[in-house]
Amino acid sequence: MTTNTLPAAAAGTWKLGSFEVNRLGYGAMRLMSTSDGGIRDRETSLAVLRRAVELGVNHIDTAAFYFAGPRSANELINTALSPYDDLVITTKIGAGRDFEGTFYSARPDQLRAQVDENLRQLGVDHLDVVNYRIGHGLERGTGSIADGFGVLADLREKGLIRELGISNVGPEHLTEALAIAPVVCVQNQYGLTARREDDELVRLCAEHGVAFVPFFAMASGSAEETRVAEVARRHDVTPAQVRLAWTLHQGPNVLAIPGTGGLAHLEQNVAAAALELTGDDLAALEGDA
Repeated sequence: MTTNTLPAAAAGTWKLGSFEVNRLGYGAMRLMSTSDGGIRDRETSLAVLRRAVELGVNHIDTAAFYFAGPRSANELINTALSPYDDLVITTKIGAGRDFEGTFYSARPDQLRAQVDENLRQLGVDHLDVVNYRIGHGLERGTGSIADGFGVLADLREKGLIRELGISNVGPEHLTEALAIAPVVCVQNQYGLTARREDDELVRLCAEHGVAFVPFFAMASGSAEETRVAEVARRHDVTPAQVRLAWTLHQGPNVLAIPGTGGLAHLEQNVAAAALELTGDDLAALEGDA
């Protein structure tokens, strides 16, 4: 099976600056913990990462603050996939967690240390893509990002970072960042029933040739469950696959990074790259039919 016929390639590709990736990628946040809060079996996590690559995933999203108990997403990625041949690893700087697990927002003078931490954990001498993330959790960041993004732009000039993105932001932040350095992606919470105010930001990103990379794209809400279930029934797929397909149908610049720690769910998520929703499906999902 050639690279462009692997399952993750079914939705096509997009260029993150100098890197071309399949639009269906993988998010590492769920690698460490089980759904009930337990610590996931290490060998299972490593197997999931290796299987994702076998299925054609070549874009993996991670962060140094993705850790639980003895498990660290960056360490698992390093163990399973280093030396990352033909892989693009995207990480996040700005948000962080201390050794007790408490989240914090890094000051501009702390960003270099966060970059170095990711370099050590991933075992590389440069980071492919770094998202400057502002705000905590699902809280949208506010205020200027110029100082922090400027630090990362300088590290890019020094060769420690290849490409830059921003995360948890509004349209004003994209405009501000583009005036400082090239931006290859925006990563926000977004989905069929989440943060739909970002519909306009998706379009703005497309105008600038910037990827929009939603997280928590499969989050559900009761109001639309019946509509999602009906579309899933038509195509003999799961509701989660419908949500992923809806995400990918929002534009060629929209990527997906679903996360899972299980092999079966991984296979389902990747298969969603080939799910083609009809106009009637999309109208039904939006409540227009």
